[in-house]
Amino acid sequence: MMAGTGTLAIGTGAGSLALGAVSFLVMGALGAYTVVHHRRVFAWTRRIRRKDETNTAFDKPSEWLADLYKAQCRLAQKPCRADDFEDIAQTGTMIKGIADHVEAIRPELTKVVERVGEYVATALPEPGPAVRGVPLPEHRGLLVRAMRQEAARDELAHAIIAAQQKITTQRHG
Repeated sequence: MMAGTGTLAIGTGAGSLALGAVSFLVMGALGAYTVVHHRRVFAWTRRIRRKDETNTAFDKPSEWLADLYKAQCRLAQKPCRADDFEDIAQTGTMIKGIADHVEAIRPELTKVVERVGEYVATALPEPGPAVRGVPLPEHRGLLVRAMRQEAARDELAHAIIAAQQKITTQRHG
């Protein structure tokens, strides 16, 4: 008997089989690429979402630091009494309340709170009934205290700026 060299059935030739295998491989590669691409997109979305949540956590401290900076600028080069520090003390207390909850900038906020306390502690005493005729040693003592107060205000300003820079770095980093 003679063996046939033709195809057994329609569509079972080597070309059709090869075309089907190549098609299967191409579709598998496209499917794998799609899965990898979607994973990257979802990971990117999660990173952006986490970054947005982190940036939201910095909103209040950033706002309060700006308020504190403005308040201390209003008192620059001006001898202040305890009443003058009301806004600064209040803002310092608010910052102290959230310092433990914002881990990324806790050291900077703690430093600001310490500087607020040091600045408020430099309040000059209330003037006595006789403003004129202040003895020279007492006048010099008040001048020294006023200079210490200005130095404490300057240290507070530096601490505020450092905290603001750290917030900016955390937001963009």
